[in-house]
Amino acid sequence: MGKMKVMPPVEEVDLASVKYQPQKIDAPHLTGFSLKLFVWLMESPVLGPLIISALKNQNKMTQLLRHTLIPERPMYRPEFPPQEPEQGVVIVDEERDPIDRLHTAADALPNYDPSIRWSKESPPFLYWKIRDYAHAYRHNITTPSVVAEQLISAIKEWNTTNPSMPMLIHFNPDNVRNQAEASTSRFVEGVRKPISILDGIFIAIKDDVDCYPFPSRSGTSFFDQVRKVDKDAVCVARLRKCGAILIGKANMHELGLGVTGNNPNHGTARNPHALDRYTGGSSSGPASIVSSGLCPAAIGTDGGGSVRIPSSLCGIVGLKTTYGRTDMTGVVCDGGTVEVVSPLAASVEDAMLVYSAIAGSSPSDKISLRPSPLSLPTLSSSDNLNILQSVKLGKYSEWFHDVSNTEISTKCEDALQLLCSTFGSQIEEIVLPELEEMRTAHVVSIGSESLFPLNPFYLEGRRSDFTLDTRTSLALFGSFSASDYVACQRLRRRIMYYFMEAFKKVDIIVTPTTGMTAPKIPPSALKVGESDYDVSGYLMRFVQPGNLLGFPAISVPIGHDKNGLPIGLQLIGRPWAEASLLRAAFALEELCMKFRNRPSGVFFNLLTTS
Repeated sequence: MGKMKVMPPVEEVDLASVKYQPQKIDAPHLTGFSLKLFVWLMESPVLGPLIISALKNQNKMTQLLRHTLIPERPMYRPEFPPQEPEQGVVIVDEERDPIDRLHTAADALPNYDPSIRWSKESPPFLYWKIRDYAHAYRHNITTPSVVAEQLISAIKEWNTTNPSMPMLIHFNPDNVRNQAEASTSRFVEGVRKPISILDGIFIAIKDDVDCYPFPSRSGTSFFDQVRKVDKDAVCVARLRKCGAILIGKANMHELGLGVTGNNPNHGTARNPHALDRYTGGSSSGPASIVSSGLCPAAIGTDGGGSVRIPSSLCGIVGLKTTYGRTDMTGVVCDGGTVEVVSPLAASVEDAMLVYSAIAGSSPSDKISLRPSPLSLPTLSSSDNLNILQSVKLGKYSEWFHDVSNTEISTKCEDALQLLCSTFGSQIEEIVLPELEEMRTAHVVSIGSESLFPLNPFYLEGRRSDFTLDTRTSLALFGSFSASDYVACQRLRRRIMYYFMEAFKKVDIIVTPTTGMTAPKIPPSALKVGESDYDVSGYLMRFVQPGNLLGFPAISVPIGHDKNGLPIGLQLIGRPWAEASLLRAAFALEELCMKFRNRPSGVFFNLLTTS
């Protein structure tokens, strides 16, 4: 009994006495032969349990999960109280056709000015946006077929570099050409019947999201052999209906069980800002594709920051929607309680357009989660400034500054101060207890939910088909018991309480997106992979609330560090409050545009006017 700890009921916790505990993960950094040896030891029936137990003890997981009395009832998936309606939004009925929803979304954007976007001078912006492509197609500047040929040529060039740096796992140039020809025919003089603003827009799909006729390997070497694809995922079908050109399946960290993007099976995608750096993951291919200018948007999945982390490291926008906001049918990991499918995009307005097309809860989630109406911010409204003036931003300073380099938190603070001085928004200090417990609850939840569908393959002869770092993760996940999982769901309820109490005082919680900028790729990691929980801890430091608690969040690029590597600022919103996040993110993006640069490693201009 001397070892047992008793947590007080969450309502009785004194926030004034809470002390932030900086995160420190005790685990070796391994690659090459040392990683192979470590995996062999972890999978050993005698030594493995001893090593895993020691690691869990060093990181205080055993004390928390086995020797702590947690009084709250379990929360087995996010539970949200009814929310107040958002200000300055247009309601978009999710039962409406996605084409109609796109029309509403486009009308909510600020006025499009071709004289600025198509100046003969060097374009005063970083990326061509969806509306730029739409304008070019409608005014005979170019066609989807012409852009398709440039894209095919660029991908071929990128894939044949040495070393190989594939952004795509599955790519068929003829498939892209056929889609582009069909789209081009809808813009022909005398016809002029494009389906929507997404008609002819090139979008990449992460390899764990079904996009027929391509298989979904989820970054593995074999998953297509055990899981067949015979139709699009729901989100992909919605994009296809809108006329989007789906270019193929984008690279990813195997099974989404890592946040660097390392993949020995298909090659590791590179960061367009620095080719010796990781993109972040697990949506590594989608982030690299958007950051390099090949597509204005891509579809990823986010169970532990897998959209936001690579978006931050690659200098683009990553929107993680509320849990249950978008139907997960046709996504490999569609049975968990932390995962969503969401867009990565070159800009906030592109993220908003793609989000409006793919959003819409599954029939079961509509019943169980009772989502608030799908809404979009009216960015074209004169009320926009007044709404931004009333926004309260919550900042837990000790957490905010727990980064590898103070340059990250300083630049994020500068961006927030610029937002406040420009629009009159206010920053409020908040306290969020038990963040270390939240991290444990998240890793046990996502680990247990990931292991369940993989166990038949892992235990029955296909263990060696997984990469070494995946096997390291699966060995750890296999040590979690049913009681560990239940303990973490009790923690989920406690931590949900703390965040919802904070949201009674503030509208948005702000953090850096990641605790470090893009890490270097060790050459030895390219062949056999890498296990570096210290790097993973820094990359995931601020993202878990969005996954464990299901909140919407968005990463906005706000500048670069001294090495020219992008820095992202994360906004976390109330349940179902994507519209409020998009409004604040749009304002931040505009203010910070002058601090950003195009990628120096690789960039493709597919809408060249020369």
